[in-house]
Amino acid sequence: MSATAAPTPQKRDTATPAVRFSRVNKSFGQVKAVNDVSLDLHPGETVALLGPNGAGKSTALDLLLGLRNADSGTIEVFGTTPARAIAEGKVGAMLQSGGLMEEVKVRELVKLACDLHPKAYPVQRVLEHAGITEIADRMVNKLSGGQEQRVRFAIATAGANDLIILDEPTTGMDVTVRQSFWATMRQQVAQGRTVLFATHYLEEADAIADRVIVLHRGRVLADGSATEIKAKAGARRIVFDLDGQVDEAPLRGLPFLTALSVSGRTVRIQSTDADATTHAIYGLGLYPRNLEVAGLGLEQAFIAITDAATAEEAAR
Repeated sequence: MSATAAPTPQKRDTATPAVRFSRVNKSFGQVKAVNDVSLDLHPGETVALLGPNGAGKSTALDLLLGLRNADSGTIEVFGTTPARAIAEGKVGAMLQSGGLMEEVKVRELVKLACDLHPKAYPVQRVLEHAGITEIADRMVNKLSGGQEQRVRFAIATAGANDLIILDEPTTGMDVTVRQSFWATMRQQVAQGRTVLFATHYLEEADAIADRVIVLHRGRVLADGSATEIKAKAGARRIVFDLDGQVDEAPLRGLPFLTALSVSGRTVRIQSTDADATTHAIYGLGLYPRNLEVAGLGLEQAFIAITDAATAEEAAR
């Protein structure tokens, strides 16, 4: 993507939340897709929305964009309704759902997005920021999946939006393009804009977001920095090698064990008391080599938190 200078930052009201959900509910039949969700997003935040399939991420984004109506509760975008905020050009969105117009060139599609935006940028600037100048004259139906994603990004940032919503934005992008994409998004945030993105790439959430919200069966399960989410999992990771064939049976009896996996001679454990578990490993007469004890990564913490919630619900 081009290193073209970003648009000049604008002063924004940082006292008014960029997004406010107040006791929002949305059901489809017996399924509560969004369950009593209340949260505020603030100007200048980069927020990752995480959750397993069916957690309610897409429904929450649809409600935020006014594509669906809540059953109860209120949603505000910069102090007004989603529909009005969008009409005023305050919101840009890059969604997985919905296709692109096919029988047009990329440049024509981006120009249409700019023509429709109340606070549009010049077409060439949008093409450069999205890194699609080299495919500007290509027909949309001749694009690869990653190229289509970049065109969607161009449409989402065709004007000076205060809030940018991204649903699985880097799906289909190679590593280099993904890095460039997030570099561009950091420029947007540096100008005071709010970025909300849903992703299955948890390493992106860990590296990019300054706030992570975990949804599970329609409700907010965790909300904080990536570091806070990892701490909330309440477990640490123990990895070591053993000589010879590994017998899992005694390992499964270790105290404070929450997860165990064995791959060849390598043992991976999650424990809520790593010191006690490590002591017990030696108590079994084992001699672990290359022993490492560390905090959980965001992906491991995410799995631990959602698994615990599922187990708690099943026990009710």
